[in-house]
Amino acid sequence: MVTLKGENIYLRALEPEDLDFVYCIENDEQIWEMSSTQTPYSRFLIKQYLEHAHKDIYEAKQLRLVICSYDDATLGLIDLFDFNPMHRRAGVGILIAEEKERGKGYGAEALELIIKYGATHLRLHQLYANISEDNMTSINLFENQGFSKVGVKKDWNLVKNTFKDEFLYQLIYVH
Repeated sequence: MVTLKGENIYLRALEPEDLDFVYCIENDEQIWEMSSTQTPYSRFLIKQYLEHAHKDIYEAKQLRLVICSYDDATLGLIDLFDFNPMHRRAGVGILIAEEKERGKGYGAEALELIIKYGATHLRLHQLYANISEDNMTSINLFENQGFSKVGVKKDWNLVKNTFKDEFLYQLIYVH
């Protein structure tokens, strides 16, 4: 699929072989704040999830793709969630797993690819992202890809006994 291939990375569907990678990400407490996770996931649950990951986005209302380099290194994940075909919108989230791989443009390229995919294959009217007030890396990433901050959810997330605001970012496609 040409839409999901970039200059340095490509996006692919989840495979059963991604079990260890997804397990590590879902159980990394350092990123639980971004995903609103509070408890660890078992290998069994991740395996079940991977077995059902083949479901169509119209049925599952979400799509999780793996971000890979052309030497087949697994770099991260990008998700479309809360897919609503009637209103032609979806949420988007992204993670580059290893800190040493961040800041190299992989996230920007993956986001650019998913934006194009949303327009050409899903005929989306808009994408949105929820970003913590102190996640400057994500704020810069989404703003650089044309997303605009359209709202603030005050005291939205409780993190280590401190409430944090969450920003709502939106990209409206120009058709």
